Amino acid sequence: MKLTSETFPDLGTIPPRCAFAEPDFANHVRLSANRNPQLAWSGIPAGTHSLALICHDPDAPSRADDVNLEGHTIAASLPRVDFFHWVLVDLNPFGGPIVEGEFSAAVTPGGKPGPQAARGTRQGLNDYTKWFAGDKAMAGDYFGYDGPCPPWNDAIVHRYVFTLYALNIRECPVPGRFTGPDLLAAIEGRILDRAVLSGKYSLNLAAAA
Repeated sequence: MKLTSETFPDLGTIPPRCAFAEPDFANHVRLSANRNPQLAWSGIPAGTHSLALICHDPDAPSRADDVNLEGHTIAASLPRVDFFHWVLVDLNPFGGPIVEGEFSAAVTPGGKPGPQAARGTRQGLNDYTKWFAGDKAMAGDYFGYDGPCPPWNDAIVHRYVFTLYALNIRECPVPGRFTGPDLLAAIEGRILDRAVLSGKYSLNLAAAA
């Protein structure tokens, strides 16, 4: 099975229009178009009844002490953890590619509604739900895709890993408010194949150079 995108090549740079935020010389960052990338797949194995998709950043800082703090840099040596950006289930394997901007085309303060989404799919909560929990202007349930927004003072360029799973079930056994780890636990033993597409993104222009 293979996963590809017209939006960016494997291991290439994700364009700012598909990010939650983009660099801004005056204020470090500004909100961006937040469009989901185009995604296409091939080589679906026999017996596949649905697809599930996860996008995660394995390079999120494990501590928030220095995140976006003036005069500080997040060291490359800091241990990193997963940050989930998109969790999608019940996708028809034969429904054609996901179009850029089909599931997300803007930043929505408080989060996009869910779990019901386009094409009869369901979307889980991404980790902006936790990140904005203490922000009165932004707090809410962030369902679906919300793109990259790595700390602007991070020494490393972040990776964004899109993993597509071919499943032998038509409906994924996850509840209404589910997360990336919930999905991974639910599809254990039900995966026929998987495909990975990775992109990179940074808001630190020095790191990205």
